[in-house]
Amino acid sequence: MPKVLGHTSGLKPNQLKRLNNLFRRRLPPAELILPEQARDLARLSAELGRPIGLALDRKGAVASVVVGSPHEGIASPDPARLRRGRGRLAGHAWLHTTLGAGGLSPADLGDLGIKRWDLVAAMEVREDGLPGLIHAAHLLPTPVEGADERLLEPFIPGQAPEDLSRLVRALEQELGRSAGAQEVGRSGAALLISVTSGPADEARERLDELAELARSAGLSVVGRVVQRRRKPDPRTLIGPGKLSQVLLKALRSGADVLVLDQDLTPGQARSLAASFSAELKFIDRTQLILDIFAQRAATREGKLQVEMAQLKYLMPRLGARDDGLSRLTGGIGGRGPGETRLEIDRRRVRQRLNRLERDLEQIARQRGRRREARSRGGLPVLSIVGYTNAGKSTLLNALTGSKVKAENRLFATLDPTTRRLRFPREREVIITDTVGFIRDLPQELQRAFAATLEELEQADLLVHVADAANPRVEEQIQAVEAILDQMEFSDAPRLLVLNKADAAPPEALKMLSNRYGGVAVSALKPKSLGPLLERMEEMVAGAGGWSQVPEYGTA
Repeated sequence: MPKVLGHTSGLKPNQLKRLNNLFRRRLPPAELILPEQARDLARLSAELGRPIGLALDRKGAVASVVVGSPHEGIASPDPARLRRGRGRLAGHAWLHTTLGAGGLSPADLGDLGIKRWDLVAAMEVREDGLPGLIHAAHLLPTPVEGADERLLEPFIPGQAPEDLSRLVRALEQELGRSAGAQEVGRSGAALLISVTSGPADEARERLDELAELARSAGLSVVGRVVQRRRKPDPRTLIGPGKLSQVLLKALRSGADVLVLDQDLTPGQARSLAASFSAELKFIDRTQLILDIFAQRAATREGKLQVEMAQLKYLMPRLGARDDGLSRLTGGIGGRGPGETRLEIDRRRVRQRLNRLERDLEQIARQRGRRREARSRGGLPVLSIVGYTNAGKSTLLNALTGSKVKAENRLFATLDPTTRRLRFPREREVIITDTVGFIRDLPQELQRAFAATLEELEQADLLVHVADAANPRVEEQIQAVEAILDQMEFSDAPRLLVLNKADAAPPEALKMLSNRYGGVAVSALKPKSLGPLLERMEEMVAGAGGWSQVPEYGTA
C-alpha cells in the first residue's frame, strides 16, 4: 500500500490507519465524490485539524493521500509518476479539504498548469465537521477572455453540475487536436523561452537564433515565450507564476522540450526538474549547442572534444544522491559513511576528463607535426573563420573544387578541413576551414576546441566570412572578432568576405564594404570570386608568404 505523504507527525495510530484506509476507497469519476465519502473525509480532516488531499485516477482509485499543515495549507503531490504526453493531462484529479469556508487558492490554480491535473477541487469542511461546498476548476484548451482555467459552479457532494468524467475526456481530446496539428521534428517539438531586461528587438533576435539552433538539432519550434524582468529568478529563472503559464503553453502547443535562451545554474536546473515530470524535458542554450556538436562530430577528435565539453558542463550539475549506496565504500578498514554516490560519480567524471585530455593532447601533437611538415613545404596557410552558417564550407568548395558537406543550418560542419588552393598566377596556399563561431560561445566549447583552433595560430591570413544577407551581420562580425581577440589570434592579418552578396540589400552591402573594407562575393556564383582571389593573393604576398617559395616555371 502506498505511504501517506505530508505532515503526519503527531498523529495517532488510529488516525494513520484511517488515512491508509482511504487508499481502499473508489470515488465516482463523474461526480468526484459521493455524499457519504465526503462526510467521512470531512470528519477525519476536522478531527486532525489539517487539510487532507487525494490524487484520484480516472477510475476513481486513490493514488496518493497527502496530509497538509494547519498553518501552511497543503501541497499537491509530486506528479513525476503520473502519465504525460503531447496534449495529454495528468490522468489524475486533485481533491483536498479546506478547513472553513473558501474556494480554490492561487496555488491550486497554479498547479493546474504546472502539474496538468485533470481537475483541481477544494471541499469546504464546516465547523461541525460536515462537508460544505466543493469548488472545482479545469484547464481550457484555449484562453477565454485572458483566463487559462474555468471555474465550475460550487456544488454539494454528489451533485456535480455536469459529468466530470466526460468533461475531462472532451477537454483532453481538444488539447490533443491542437497539439497534434503542430509539426514535430525528429527530436521533438520545442517551446523557446527567453528572460530579458533589454529591448524587445534584442529578445526577438536572440530567439530567432535560438530557433535556428533548435532546427539544427532536429527540433521543430511550436511557440515562443519572452519574459521581461529586471533580473532572472534565482530559483527557476522565469519565476513560479510565469512557469505555470509556460507549462500550460507547452501543453496547448504539444511541446515536449523547453529550450531556454539563458544558461541555467545547477540550482535552477534542479528546481525546474522538481517542478514537472521527466517527460517534459528542458535544456538551456549551452546544452542545445552541445547536443548539436554531439550529432555532427564525425572524427575521433571531434567526438572526444564534444564529450569533454559535455562532461565539463555536467560536472557542477551532478546532484543525484542515493542514500542506499552511501556506504558503498565503507566497512572494515574504512570506517564512516564512505563515499556518497554523488562523490563516486564526480570521481568517475574527473577520471574520464583526465583520459580525454591525454588523448586530445596526443592528437594535438600529431596535428602539430602535420603543421610542421606543411611549413617545411613553405606554402602559406589561410584559415577560414566566421559565424556559423555564414557559408564557410560553401566558399571552401567553390575555391578548391572540394565537396565538403555544406548545409543551410547552424554548425553543419565541425571538424577542420584542409585543402590546397591555386591562385590564377600559379601560386599555391594551404586553406583550412574551421568550426563556426557563435555569440556567447559556451566556455566549455572554447576550451574543448582550443586544440582545433590552434590551426589559426599558424595562419598567414584569416579569411573572415560573414553573411551579408543577415540583418544581424554586424553583430555577428563583432562576435567573431571578439572571440578571435579573446583567443589571441589578433596578430594575423584579416580579410572580411561579405558572402551571399546576391541576397543582400545593395545599400547595406555598400555600407559594409566601406566600413570594413570587405570583398563582396557569392560562394554559389564562381564568377564573383575573382576579386576575392586577387585580394587574398595580394595580402599573402604582402605578408611575405611566398618569399622563400619559387613560382611555378622558375628555377
